[in-house]
Amino acid sequence: MSSPQKIDGTSLTGVSETALLTLQVRANEARRPDRILDDPVAVEVADRIHFDFAKFGPAHRQDMALRSLAFDRATRDYLRDHPKATVVALAEGLQTSFYRISAGGVGDQFRWLTVDLPPMIEVRNQLLPPSDRVDVCAQSALDYSWMDRVDTSEGVFITAEGLLMYLQPEESMGLIAACAKRFPGGRMMFDLPPALFAKLIGRGMRMSRSYRVPPMPFTMSASEAARLIDIVPGIRSVHDVPAPTARGRLLNALLWVAHRTPLLDPVRPAMTLLEFG
Repeated sequence: MSSPQKIDGTSLTGVSETALLTLQVRANEARRPDRILDDPVAVEVADRIHFDFAKFGPAHRQDMALRSLAFDRATRDYLRDHPKATVVALAEGLQTSFYRISAGGVGDQFRWLTVDLPPMIEVRNQLLPPSDRVDVCAQSALDYSWMDRVDTSEGVFITAEGLLMYLQPEESMGLIAACAKRFPGGRMMFDLPPALFAKLIGRGMRMSRSYRVPPMPFTMSASEAARLIDIVPGIRSVHDVPAPTARGRLLNALLWVAHRTPLLDPVRPAMTLLEFG
């Protein structure tokens, strides 16, 4: 039997290209015998993409897997209470969250809406297993017409994994405000890089001699995110989401201390869960 045809990954450029980086990191983690993330679909997808992944530099690390685990956990928690809810994945890239969560014991009644730019949707359609529970919107997350596609009757959970940092501050805040206004009773989770490094990542951080991450103009520390409840109408609670258990005692100890020491808020990435009222 011939192997599946490989897909050319060079069609993804700019911010969309970062989806290949995060896919590679997750797939490398999932291949390990001591993996912290079980993601067989990510491995299959990475193996089917023709691309010079080496350009990204070192890719054997845990950060992307830990982020995915945190988003998965928050999504599953919501789905346990709202088993027929709709999950909206904004700028989903080559994430494989739907398949991991479907295998995670939360039933098969929830719906999924992927929102991403047309070139990314085209690549996803070629690579990912189809499901009649997954719908797609081939458009920017900043085109709020995707909200008209969301069934709110059973609850809504919105993920913005690896998205907001690439938007301008007013765009990110506008998106958060629009979601809070449109989806009362729902939740939204997003992540942002360390606020202390805003100047460095704001102009793009070099990962290797041949690759620089696109600029990240928006950052927000955990303590800054906590104030969203006073700034954005419709937000009734803000949660600073801790990192899941990592591999290695030292790393776990560092993560534990960083999350519980307010003075370190500016130097650690923040994952934030919003509840809308």
